[in-house]
Amino acid sequence: MAQSEFSLDHEISWFVLPSYWAKIIVGLISCMCFANSYDGDFVFDDSEAIINNKDLRAETPLGDLWHHDFWGGKLSSNTSHKSYRPLTVLTFRINYLFAGGFHPVGFHVINIILHCAISVLMVDVFSILLGGLQYSSKGRRLNLAPKASLLATSLFAVHPVHTECVAGIVGRADLLCALFFLLSFLGYCKAFRENKEGNHFSILWVLASVLLGAIAMLCKEQGITVLGLNAVFDALVINKLNILELIQKVLHKGKSLENVGLFKKGLLFRITLLLSGGATMLCMRWRIMGTGPPAFTEVDNPASFADSLFVRAINYNYYYSLNAWLLLCPWWLCFDWSMGCIPLIKSVSDWRIIALAALWFCLIGLICQALCSQDSHKRRVLTLGLGFLIIPFLPASNLFFRVGFVVAERVIYLPSIGYCMLLTYGFSLLSKQAKKKKMLAAAVLGILFINVLRCVIRSNQWRSEEQLFRSALSVCPLNAKVHYNVGKNLADKGNQSAAIKYYREAVRLNPKYVHAMNNLGNILKERNELQEAEGLLSLAVQIQPDFAAAWMNLGIVQNSLRRFEEAEQSYWTAIKHRKKYPDCYYNLGRLYADLNRHIDALNAWRNATVLKPEHSLAWNNMIILLDNTGNLAQAEAVGREALELIPNDHSLMFSLANVLGKSQKYKESEALFLKAIKANPNAASYHGNLAVLYHRWGNLDLAKKHYEVSLKLDPAAPGTKENYSLLKRKLEQLQKKGDV
Repeated sequence: MAQSEFSLDHEISWFVLPSYWAKIIVGLISCMCFANSYDGDFVFDDSEAIINNKDLRAETPLGDLWHHDFWGGKLSSNTSHKSYRPLTVLTFRINYLFAGGFHPVGFHVINIILHCAISVLMVDVFSILLGGLQYSSKGRRLNLAPKASLLATSLFAVHPVHTECVAGIVGRADLLCALFFLLSFLGYCKAFRENKEGNHFSILWVLASVLLGAIAMLCKEQGITVLGLNAVFDALVINKLNILELIQKVLHKGKSLENVGLFKKGLLFRITLLLSGGATMLCMRWRIMGTGPPAFTEVDNPASFADSLFVRAINYNYYYSLNAWLLLCPWWLCFDWSMGCIPLIKSVSDWRIIALAALWFCLIGLICQALCSQDSHKRRVLTLGLGFLIIPFLPASNLFFRVGFVVAERVIYLPSIGYCMLLTYGFSLLSKQAKKKKMLAAAVLGILFINVLRCVIRSNQWRSEEQLFRSALSVCPLNAKVHYNVGKNLADKGNQSAAIKYYREAVRLNPKYVHAMNNLGNILKERNELQEAEGLLSLAVQIQPDFAAAWMNLGIVQNSLRRFEEAEQSYWTAIKHRKKYPDCYYNLGRLYADLNRHIDALNAWRNATVLKPEHSLAWNNMIILLDNTGNLAQAEAVGREALELIPNDHSLMFSLANVLGKSQKYKESEALFLKAIKANPNAASYHGNLAVLYHRWGNLDLAKKHYEVSLKLDPAAPGTKENYSLLKRKLEQLQKKGDV
């Protein structure tokens, strides 16, 4: 091997450690960066991908995972985002099984372990990329760049842009994809382990690499790009092709492909295997997807909806420059970059054009160096660095299909490998020129230390939704979704006044943000500000006519305004757009009950319980309505049916106990009342109605005791004072009779 192959490591002023020590240190550092996220909550997309994903539950057949998308929806559905990641979902299911439920600690720990494992593998990957592939006479791979590979791996392990993948559980897809991506690359390298003269390779290892690439793609779509990188590596490192020289020879008359090395060492055959494997994967992926590409909305990716090709192109390139900036300066990180966070560039006079110019100036400079340099080692490192930077990013580039985001930190997990490689090469050039190499090494150590601190701070922000959402306010103040999520988090905690402020800001920033309108309308409805609530909900369904939740909430408001016909129409419109909508049937039943349409009310509530057997409110209302209309036997039957399905619901126990008391089944009624009180001892009505039961039953002392408890819990309890007064008079009369 030529001396130039060793020059990179010779120029770097860095630590030299045995391979196993380098891996231990890298593993520990990578763990330290994100360890504080281990006890975080389920945040942001975790709710949809994990908590609300039926594919994690044991009752869902394992086979369904192969027909569903990442979020648990059917891939064949037109509403599916077509994110096909069955192996990632399978790991979530295993997590759920071993944790015995939705306990986030286990999910987070696996993510941290995966990042540590990937970082350890990167020691071997970077040693090949930066030092070349060479084996000893015993078949052991030599690490020809121990210092450079350790530096590059350290930069990768502590990069703050990885926080979303590690601290956000949904980032498991990127981590698993990266793991099998790297194993595929290392497997491809093993194909040349017995390559003494450079003419032989193992077909089995090439096929194993293709298989590992397929597994990576089943974890996340980016995984397929490893096949392209394997081909680039084969051409540059195994065959030592000079791309510029190759182009010149192909264009030169009389030069055949045999003379330029394409048929040497089986390169064309291996590339054919890689292409065949990739084409097979894509065909199978398209067939499984069932329909066309996913349908995204303008707020997800506004540039892709621009009419002008110029506007689309210029904004796509601006997005690329933002991704590059996140790699260079990962200080401004945000969980979501959509909904106005990055306004469109519509004119060349926009100052942000400078970012595009800077990006392409750097890229063109690097490409020229990679193609034209006389130093073969420099050409190889730069080309591989650019390959790892660009090729894994291509699925997120909007070049082949529209993607559902503007910028996403998780998609640059793999491209950061190329960035760390180029940065290490740049450091070697600086080291070569620098007189005080120790100061330069100290500066790099400082950068690593700052990155570790940034990882720790950012991981802490990902531990809860409140911290995560609020951290985005300073980064993307124009992002309506950020304000929406802060408002939703506040509303969930009961702080409605503050939530209203953020919902209003979300609607101001995006006047077509129907979900913000719906949530704001809901809060205003609860605060009895019905006119404004109706206006917001009406606007929401006007903007999105199939928004079932907004139609239902509009019906509730119209019902409160006593516009019953309009309310009924809104409810049925909601059900039209969402066939299985138990909550809407429940509210429709309440409307019918208010109109004394008892049969219709019972039918609506029955539909709610059929669609959602654990719908306690619908069961309760059926029992109460039947009780109030004197159908005690039917009320009892419904109550018993409900308790079989929801045996620990104290409100159902209470309602059935009332019915049994009226049917003079005092003993059974008493047992249910006591059980309900045990479950909810501070419910004044439970004690009050049990007191009434004892009063009827003639157990006056116990009646007196529970009346007093009820009045203590709620002094204004309706009817309890009167009943207690009647009981006291009866006890006084009995006492007088006893005295006589």
